[in-house]
Formats: sequence, C-alpha cells, structure tokens
Amino acid sequence: SDGDMHTLGSELPAMFDGMKLAAVATVLYIVVRCLNLKSPTSPPEIINQDTAISRYLHKTCPLLTKEYIPPLLWGKSGHLQTVLYGKMGRVNTPSPCGVRKFLPMQDGATATFDLFEALGDHSTGDDVTMVICPGIGNHSEKNYIRTFVDHSQRQGYRCAVLNHLGALPNVELTSPRIFTYGCTWEYAAMVGYIKRAYPQTLLVAVGFSLGGNIVCKFLGENHANQDRVLCGVSICQGYSALRTQETFVQWDQCRKFYNFVLTDNMKKLILSHRSSLLSMSSSNIGDADLNRLYAATSLIQIDDTIMRKFHSHSSLKEYYEKESCVHYIHKVTVPLLLVNSSDDPLVHQSLLDIPRNLAEKMPNVIFVLTQHGGHLGFFEGAMLFPQPLTWMDKFIVEYTDAICRWEQDQLACRRDTHQSTKVTLSG
Repeated sequence: SDGDMHTLGSELPAMFDGMKLAAVATVLYIVVRCLNLKSPTSPPEIINQDTAISRYLHKTCPLLTKEYIPPLLWGKSGHLQTVLYGKMGRVNTPSPCGVRKFLPMQDGATATFDLFEALGDHSTGDDVTMVICPGIGNHSEKNYIRTFVDHSQRQGYRCAVLNHLGALPNVELTSPRIFTYGCTWEYAAMVGYIKRAYPQTLLVAVGFSLGGNIVCKFLGENHANQDRVLCGVSICQGYSALRTQETFVQWDQCRKFYNFVLTDNMKKLILSHRSSLLSMSSSNIGDADLNRLYAATSLIQIDDTIMRKFHSHSSLKEYYEKESCVHYIHKVTVPLLLVNSSDDPLVHQSLLDIPRNLAEKMPNVIFVLTQHGGHLGFFEGAMLFPQPLTWMDKFIVEYTDAICRWEQDQLACRRDTHQSTKVTLSG
C-alpha cells in the first residue's frame, strides 16, 4: 500500500502537467476557432458579365484582384470586425469641416444633410459629388462616415451626407415620423438640392448597410433619378427586408444577439422623440404603441408596432415588400457596385444569392464578395492595430475613379465618332 501511494505521488505532477497542457490546448483551439485564424486571405470573389466596362474595371481597380489582408490576430473574425466598427467606427478619425443644410419636406418634415467641399481637383478634372446615405440610425458625425468623407474629399470629391430623419441628437422632429428602412424622400430631397445647386456636377450614389437599400431603391424607383448619376455603390446591405428579418430570429452567427442590440438602439432613438410623435395631430403613433415599444425585444416587433405606421402600411409584410430595394434594383441601368462580406454576421449567406443573380443577369452590375470584413468593418493592418483607412474606403474611391475615367473615355470616343461622321458627310 505504501508503494502504491509512493507511485501515485510521483505521478501526480505529471498528471497536473498533462491537465495544464490540455487546458492550454483547449484555450488555443477555442481562440483559433473564434478568431478564425486558420482562414486564408484571398482576393475578393467577383461576379459580373463579361462586358467592356467590367474588363476595364478589372484592369484599372487593383483592389479587385489583390488580397484583402485584415489584421492578423483578430481581423479574420467577422464578429470582431463588426463590434470594432460598431463601438469605435474607425481609428484616428479625421474631422472634416462641412455645412449643415435644412430642407423642408411636403409633409412638414425637415430633412438635413451635411455638405463637404472637395479639398482639391478630381483626377479627371470633372466636378463629381458623392451623395452618401449612412447605415441605420446614422448620420454625418459617425466615425466611419467622417473617415470616408475625408478620404473622398482629398481625392477631389464633394460629399453630401444625409442625416437620417430623427438620428441627429438635439435636432427636433417637425413631423410625426422618423427614417424607415426604405423611405427615399429625404435622400431624394438631398440629391435634388445638389443637382440644382451644382448644375454641372456628376453624382456618385453611395449607401452603407440600410443606406445601400435606400440608394438602390431610389435609383430604381424612377428612371429620372439616374440622371447625371455616374454609378451606384452599395456596401453590406441585405437587399430584402422580409428575408433579413426572418434570419434575425436565428441564433446562427449570434444574429439574434445583434437583433437585440439593434432593437435596443432603435427603442432609445424612437423614445427620444416621444413628445414630438405624440403631440402632433397628424401622428399615426399613440400612447399604446409607445407603451408596447418598451416591451419589444426584436426589430420585427418595433417595425410592426411603430415603423410601418409612419407610412400607413396595413401590414408588416406590405411594409417590408414596399421598402425593399429587391423589387426596384433590376431597373437600375447605371453601373452598380454591390459589396458584401462572407463573414458579415448581420447578413445571412442566403441573402447573397440576390446580388449574385443580379450580377450574372445584368451587364451593369458587379458583385464583390470578400472573405473577411464583417459588417462595415474591412479593417486592414499587419498584426494587431488597424490602419485609419479601411479597404472599403479605398475601394469605393478606386472604383469611382475608374468609372469617372471610363465615362470620360466614352465621351471622347463619342465626340471623335461624331466628328468623323461630320467630316465624311461634308466630303
């Protein structure tokens, strides 16, 4: 018995060492899995028809064929990319100087947007304005918007950034409604102002997340909306509100948790305008609706209780159908760039069939799908610290520059052809 105890005593340290190694191995396994460290970096997947403009873009946009390399230690996690964007927006955020514009709407609402002049000439010499629609409940003061605006200004673009109705702190509502998933009224008012104020300017319509839905819906609602628009750009949108909300009730990719966070943010935003929504005689929102809002735990509940009533939709399904760009985007004829990330925890993989099918069928659409990037993250960096400018910021400007040059070349070709025809006829 003493011999057995002596043997056991001598084996205990080895057993503890084995347990420590197993614990370390388990932690490392979890870290590698959660941070997705084994996932390889790669260039984006590109879906488009073989056209003259797509071949031109492949040649003149290096970021289309170059590997997107996120920060090594955490950048391959779509969750961390998304959380960092959500909490910080960007690092070393610049502070572009702009002028706030107020536009009265027909229903009594007051749309606002911020206007930022270019900080130099555009490479083509043209006057080009980015008309930008931010993500859900966002505005021009958000860090990711400020970073993109500053970069665009430095490349010769004027920028107009919509402030979603009700999103700006300390700005009171003048009508009993706030922004919705697909209402284009405020965006249309901003675009109209820019067209009138700058008769020679060409437009680039850019939308982030929910803003991408609004931009694509605006362009497809009326063909006249595409006048003087060089191209449209949509980043990280879900394309169909109905299908998006159906996926938000699933725990896959922690989507239900994100739903809860977004719901809490929307509740705070709506309740901050409680007095305005209740005091106006034309309001469709009553005390009972706002009381039900307190108990809401999902965006679907908020949409059914509050959001659909701003535009008098009779049902939740009607609200989602009428407000989704998926029913309008096929009418867009200008060049259209659609960008998503495979590891975006807010956009289910099944939703990516929509832009993929569009790009396969429509000659003006190019769909770019990155392996990493999360939701509006797309941070770049060597090891730990991200760079101030993201892949997304650089790629939008690179693509837009290429479209500007393409349009300039096409105009020169048409001018030469017209001149040659006149010479032939006169001869």
